[in-house]
Amino acid sequence: MLTGIYHHTVDSNNRLFIPAKLREDLGESFLIFKDIRAKCLKIYPQSGWEEYVGPIKQQNRALGEEAIRLLYKYMTEVTPDAQGRIVVRADILEKANIEREVIIQGCGEYAEIWSADGYRKMEEDLDEAAVVARLEACGL
Repeated sequence: MLTGIYHHTVDSNNRLFIPAKLREDLGESFLIFKDIRAKCLKIYPQSGWEEYVGPIKQQNRALGEEAIRLLYKYMTEVTPDAQGRIVVRADILEKANIEREVIIQGCGEYAEIWSADGYRKMEEDLDEAAVVARLEACGL
C-alpha cells in the first residue's frame, strides 16, 4: 500500500527521487501521468493500471476514446535508476506546474506528485468536514 508524504526536488535533468518505500510497492517500472482532474501527476503500478482505466473503457466509445487520449498523451513509463531516481518528461512536469520542489503523497493504490505550492493550495482548499458529510450522505 502506498502511504506517506515525502518532500523532494526535481533536478535540472528532470530527475526525481522516488522513496524506497513507494518503489517497493510500485514495482520495477511504473506509470506516471497527468491527472485529468487536478494539477498533479499520478503514479500507478503496472498491475493497477488496468483497474484504473477499466471503467473508462466501459463508457460510450466517443467518451472513452477522448479520455484515453487525454490520459496517454501525458503518460510515461519509468524505471528508477540505481539511486531511485526517475526522469519525468518536461511536458508532463509542465502540465502539473511542477518546477523544482515537489510533494509525493501515497494514496493507497496509487501516489500523487504535486508541486509544493500546488499541494499547499490543495490542502488549504480541502474542507475536511464537507468531505466527511459527503461520505456520510453516501452511507459510508
